Amino acid sequence: MLAPDRAEPAPAGRSPWILGASDLDVLVQALAGLGYRVLGPVARDGGIVIDEVRRAADLPVGLEDVQAPGRFRLERRDHGAYFAFTVGHVSWKQTFHVPVERLFQVRRSKEGFSVIPEPMPHQRVALLGARACDLHAIAIQDRILMQGAHADPRYAARRSDVFVVAVNCIRAGNTCFCVSMGTGPRAERGFDLALTELLDAGEHRFLVEVGSDAGAAVVAGMPVRPATPEEADAAARVSARTASSMGRELDTDGLKERLQQNLEHPRWDEVAERCLACTNCTLVCPTCFCTDVEDTTDLTGETAERTKRLDSCFTMGFSHVHGGSVRSSIKARYRQWLTHKLASWHDQFGSSGCVGCGRCITWCPVGIDITEEAAAVGRPEQRPETDG
Repeated sequence: MLAPDRAEPAPAGRSPWILGASDLDVLVQALAGLGYRVLGPVARDGGIVIDEVRRAADLPVGLEDVQAPGRFRLERRDHGAYFAFTVGHVSWKQTFHVPVERLFQVRRSKEGFSVIPEPMPHQRVALLGARACDLHAIAIQDRILMQGAHADPRYAARRSDVFVVAVNCIRAGNTCFCVSMGTGPRAERGFDLALTELLDAGEHRFLVEVGSDAGAAVVAGMPVRPATPEEADAAARVSARTASSMGRELDTDGLKERLQQNLEHPRWDEVAERCLACTNCTLVCPTCFCTDVEDTTDLTGETAERTKRLDSCFTMGFSHVHGGSVRSSIKARYRQWLTHKLASWHDQFGSSGCVGCGRCITWCPVGIDITEEAAAVGRPEQRPETDG
């Protein structure tokens, strides 16, 4: 199915449909019937994770998230909405760029050594409830991990058979700033179907937009009716209202240059005094992709294996070369992360590395806010006044 970076914007000629909320399970079963493993948001342990969805009731029905720097809480509402929350700490990154995987084994025998490559992964998955910011994040990882000199064939294999059901956000979180990054809150491309949940006039239903032939084929077997112009307008108002209620904003005009010209700004010292270098921001970020490899042997020395693991530029060892770490201080590591994400990522990959999902703000244990830090570093340094 569609890879977001290659997908064209959703065809304008396809008219939207209406699916009753009580029929959402029909969509889940239709995807399962096509052989897809349906993955979607599931409430667990006080958070929202990505896991298998076997029926619509598995979704976080009636739950809204309350987010702030360093804080996340789920609260129950009586609206019964399926997608009234924004994003949890788990993104779709784990589905394709998995946290840990073995690459190959080496076994010793009387005849010598033999290398046993790990079988290529195969998965047929449907993403149910992908937000616009996360579709942009997937597109960024596609460019990095499927193109260029360092393409990852195992990532590409996992991305090769994917059906995407996007969900347009019906509310913005306190730490969201996708509007500033141009990535949401409405999905414009990279989906087979896109849903906007409507809870007006005593009715609960979804406006369904079709983004591909595969999406059209799925809709053809569902209990839908054509959307009225009033319902299409209502969905547009939902997206407009969400866009106008972002919890954060970031001025990206000239941001790359402002950051790269202020590498010795005193704000880097101030934020380093708070940062714990715990790596939470990079782990929850849907675009961070750094990995390390680890070679291990069993106790007999007969078998060795190489494993790839997600890593973080916040660890001391990540930049270790002969003689020590290139970035031995927290100040250096935070500055590297933020300036790479918002500035040098443009030079390296042609876009920002941030999609404005706000996860790094919410899940930072000390509440460091990337929008505040970027704005502060971009401001001229205030020097104390002196007489004369």
